Amino acid sequence: MIGRIWAIALNTFREAVRIRVLYGIIVLVVGANLLTIVLGQMAATDGARVTRDIGLAGISLFGSLTAILLGVFLLYTEVQRRTIHSIVSKPIERWEFVVGKYAGMALVLSVLGMLLLQGVGISDAILKAVVLSWFEVMLVAAIAIFFSSFSTPFLSGIFALALWVIGRVTPDIEAATRASSPVIQWTTKITLYIIPDLHLFSVSGSSVDGVSVSVHGDFVSWGYVGLSALHGLGWIAGLLALAAVLFHRRDFA
Repeated sequence: MIGRIWAIALNTFREAVRIRVLYGIIVLVVGANLLTIVLGQMAATDGARVTRDIGLAGISLFGSLTAILLGVFLLYTEVQRRTIHSIVSKPIERWEFVVGKYAGMALVLSVLGMLLLQGVGISDAILKAVVLSWFEVMLVAAIAIFFSSFSTPFLSGIFALALWVIGRVTPDIEAATRASSPVIQWTTKITLYIIPDLHLFSVSGSSVDGVSVSVHGDFVSWGYVGLSALHGLGWIAGLLALAAVLFHRRDFA
């Protein structure tokens, strides 16, 4: 089983490398790195602070956008090219195919994250922030795979992007639960239950349990990182399980 999943992951990695739009994202990543260096040199007081901020923001932004792009296209491409017929006819389970695709995406996104970290000094706080950002990107990839398992690339991309944006503003949604209107209260509560809380993975510059945290000062503990990682892993496992069920029920005739 592991060998079949790994083979699909490597093949997915090779497929992703051939996607032309991905090269555009890589160009943007390189441009962001150059911009980081320039702004860091221009900063009168703390150039390293600027470098860290842009580098971490780039991991979250470019990593999530790449995850959505790969997630909505890689499964659909197999169906569109009819290569899925030869794959499902082999002794391989469809859930193994879905997990293998996701693992291949994880390889691509990890390489992209390493590119974005070039020139960023790694401290304990930065390492925690990078781990949190990596789990955010992996969760966004699972969201994209989930929608791609039953929808078209266009709709999958719209849905995944919408969930990413909404998941990033969960504190604002939570504040709306205290609104006077019962309709707004119930709507926001239901939203918080069905939307992954992506804000957990990007807390620098905000408050955690009433305490301001920043990668440039006092940041969250490794305990917080571990609990957030478990939150992300739970969502990833659930989304991949649903994607596998939906993909298993698809008719490729």
